[in-house]
Amino acid sequence: MYMLVMVLDNSEHMNDVLRAWVDAGVPGVTILESTGINRVLPREQAGPMFAGFSQFFGTGRVGHNTLFAVIESMEVAETAVSATESVLGDLNQPHTGIIFALPIAKTWGFPEPYA
Repeated sequence: MYMLVMVLDNSEHMNDVLRAWVDAGVPGVTILESTGINRVLPREQAGPMFAGFSQFFGTGRVGHNTLFAVIESMEVAETAVSATESVLGDLNQPHTGIIFALPIAKTWGFPEPYA
């Protein structure tokens, strides 16, 4: 088993990425709002008067979404990555996102057939 993790740069693509993952065999996904250092430091460097300005006026998104999924095999991970690239394009391009897979030693509270 593996933990598939994606930091999605543009959350406007989230629904399409989620559909692609489900079609690729990912059984469920947990989604967190997240922000990277490259989005925090430029706001801070602009001065305290402008920090959080876009959030205050609702003029844009400043964060990312981080997706977590427990999957059965590396094959599912590879399929999910290909499906994600069909939505976003080459992940090596800027402002797309990153995906990685981590091995899971054991799970608790996870329904069959995953446990």
